[in-house]
Amino acid sequence: MYQPFLNHLEQSLFQRFDLQSRLIPAGLAAQTSERGKNPATIKSWSYECPEFRKIRYTYIDAGASAQIFNSVIYPSHNSELPLLGIDFLSFGQVKNLIVMDFQPLFQDEAYLAKYIHPLKKLHEKYPDLAQNLEMKFYDANQYFSKYLLFAKTDPETVKTRVFEAFKDYLDLYWEMLATSEPLTDPSDIQRIAKAQKDYDQYSADRDPASGLFSSYFGHEWSEKFLYGFLFEDALPLATTATK
Repeated sequence: MYQPFLNHLEQSLFQRFDLQSRLIPAGLAAQTSERGKNPATIKSWSYECPEFRKIRYTYIDAGASAQIFNSVIYPSHNSELPLLGIDFLSFGQVKNLIVMDFQPLFQDEAYLAKYIHPLKKLHEKYPDLAQNLEMKFYDANQYFSKYLLFAKTDPETVKTRVFEAFKDYLDLYWEMLATSEPLTDPSDIQRIAKAQKDYDQYSADRDPASGLFSSYFGHEWSEKFLYGFLFEDALPLATTATK
């Protein structure tokens, strides 16, 4: 269901940036599972370029049982830009959940005015995709903007409205990158590096997808994927608890 989204993201990235492949730890780039009603495959890609220190995206194809597309784009540490977060999940053609946002690294007013307020016009363009749903695993006021798209919808809307919104959000993100000024003060760069690391830790600690990964590919592989690829700057909870 989300293959056109993946294709558009790849095309958009390769047209604009000088991408270099980024190492994915052995055994994590692809995996197949025979568990469940339908066989499941998971494939991941990762790149870097001067503008982005990490671009990652993952596709899970479990046939009619599940289709999942997830991506996070991390700007280089000399950029204050929010992270671009994408999470599209469909289960059995019945449950279709879409999440897309410029994920702010900070919540102070000046930062939000500069990097989040430009999203307002797109948020208003797609009111049907901004349903103000309750977040069960995350704090909506941390690493999310008030202009995120968050909705339960149907397959036809995914193909039409969601795809248009996806393209619009990407285009705006590239525009903001083009007009942003790189940071030069080492303390500012260090602040961004810490904020992105904190994001990884926060996300890894709460990510509900780890249970899904475990159900298909086993707990051991799931833990390696979570901390070795998705949120590689995070430490496992057992490790953080002993510090």
